[in-house]
Amino acid sequence: MDIDIRHIAKLSRLKISDDEFAKFENEMKGIVDMVNTLPQLGEDLAIDENNVMQLRKDIAETGKFTRDELFQNAPQVKAGCLVVPKTVE
Repeated sequence: MDIDIRHIAKLSRLKISDDEFAKFENEMKGIVDMVNTLPQLGEDLAIDENNVMQLRKDIAETGKFTRDELFQNAPQVKAGCLVVPKTVE
């Protein structure tokens, strides 16, 4: 696969010296080769039902902190609420 590092550098507005182009080209080829060897979903992937990732239970904890403790690091609080910059005119 031919990778045009000069074109990629131009598109990404990177300044790469002439002696670095070969290094980056080899690294980019290595990355592309590595991605090409990844298994495609449904192709080489076999789902093992005994080795399924266990996610933690999403349980909200209440009463751990007081409202004042939660707001002590806030940049600005008014009437018990966080003040944030206006985003919509």
